[in-house]
Amino acid sequence: MRKEFNVFTALMTGLIVLVMVLTPALAQTRPGAGSQPQAQEAKKITRPEPRPFSITTNQVVIEGKVVPYKATAGELTVLKQDETPGASMFFVAYTRDDVKDKSTRPVMFCFNGGPGSSTVWLHLGGIGPKRVAMDEEGYPLQTPAGVVDSDCSLLDLTDLVFVDAVSTGYSRPLPGEAGSQFHGVEEDGLAFAEFIRIYLTTFDRWSSPKFLLGESYGTTRAAVLSGVLQNRTYGIYLNGIVLLSSVLDFATLSFNPGNNLSYMVFLPHYTATAWYHKKLPEANQKKELTGLLQEAREFAVNEYLPALIKGNLLTAGQVEAVARKMSELTGLSVDYLKNSNLRVRHDRFVKELLRDRRLTVGRLDSRFTGRDADAAGESYEYDPSSALIMGPFSAALNNYVGTVLNYKKEVPYAIYGNVYPWNFNFQPGAARVPGATRAAGRSSREGSLYVAETLRQAMAENTALKIFCCNGYYDGATPFFGTEYTFSQLMLDGSFKDRVRMGYYQAGHMMYIHKPSLKKLRSDLAAFITWATK
Repeated sequence: MRKEFNVFTALMTGLIVLVMVLTPALAQTRPGAGSQPQAQEAKKITRPEPRPFSITTNQVVIEGKVVPYKATAGELTVLKQDETPGASMFFVAYTRDDVKDKSTRPVMFCFNGGPGSSTVWLHLGGIGPKRVAMDEEGYPLQTPAGVVDSDCSLLDLTDLVFVDAVSTGYSRPLPGEAGSQFHGVEEDGLAFAEFIRIYLTTFDRWSSPKFLLGESYGTTRAAVLSGVLQNRTYGIYLNGIVLLSSVLDFATLSFNPGNNLSYMVFLPHYTATAWYHKKLPEANQKKELTGLLQEAREFAVNEYLPALIKGNLLTAGQVEAVARKMSELTGLSVDYLKNSNLRVRHDRFVKELLRDRRLTVGRLDSRFTGRDADAAGESYEYDPSSALIMGPFSAALNNYVGTVLNYKKEVPYAIYGNVYPWNFNFQPGAARVPGATRAAGRSSREGSLYVAETLRQAMAENTALKIFCCNGYYDGATPFFGTEYTFSQLMLDGSFKDRVRMGYYQAGHMMYIHKPSLKKLRSDLAAFITWATK
């Protein structure tokens, strides 16, 4: 019996060993089968190693003085909320090379908006040490365009960091990461806050005075960042924010039925545009622009908006009187204004003003004109002011980054990236304190994004924070009177008035392409930086 038991035991042991040996091989023959470690291995994503920075040196003459500088082109990996890598963000930083102690040297983070725009416009518009070669009015000198030194750069006063949002320029989500997690008001703000934190750490700039310069939707981002940077995670307090062609209240841009606000804030821009194209009655055409615009502001607030609010309660005589005054200030006919119910959307205005010449005026810059195939249409085919600069800036950027800064990638530099659908939902409380209940303030007014409240809260807590708003009279994308209105509603007791300054330019949305306006812009921002760092 004992011998038989030993034989049986040996046979069973051999069988078990055989099964253990064959099981993995058999498992591999079944479709979709595999051991758990192997399945996990298949899901692993290889993240590329960060590319080394490309560092070059150069110099530029600003106000007659030579300013040597170092240009750093590269990418920083930003972390997601769970502190795992999420995206790489491309930047070009210009730092003055003859400053040994960086502790008191300001650093300014610059970005365009869209959402979905790269920062090519600010980068090569003249704020940095190079600008696209253009004439005094903003027309490119040649196609494709090159770059020239910018004697209006701010580099003598502050270091400059130009940053591209995720999915624009060379910035991209990391492999395996969804771009949608960065495509939204709050999501984008958190990504930029991470970039700023990492930049300050990487380049030892925590003790430097800190500024933001945002353009268009970049001003929306800057307002969001004012709250995100000050939250409990980062604790980064800013010295100043430059809002160039600002929009903090999207209701000022909305021509939805029932919203009368946008019609009021656009009217002074219509006046400026009609004056520039000599479409006003002789009495108004002879007036100096700034004085005429003050008349337009007063009419808009004191007569036009009350008439809009009264709606169908206006008498025929009142409608006639308002239409005639509007005609004198916009260059549009009385009949057209009455047929439009005194409400002229911007897309209609740019088509109607010069219809008799078969021309349209620009949206970004109404100084420029275009020609549609159909002069009888209701709206314009394209924005001539945007088309004018798209090609020159794109060619200049790609050549400059690749050959001068020595930074090339296999992916295209996305002048405009695909960031849609964009998540416009935003609650100020959540951005300020991660994980907090979303109840610290409303972000919208009947569906329109409103971030001015975030900026107000940041200014209340950070009493050193100062704001400068740059406004182009011919900007039809973010009209100057909309910015004035927004800040008139910011801290209603008026206690912030001495911390907000306004600058005005006889140019459009990108006022820096107009050389006289660029010179004034440099002077205004130089004074602002000095004021905000004292």
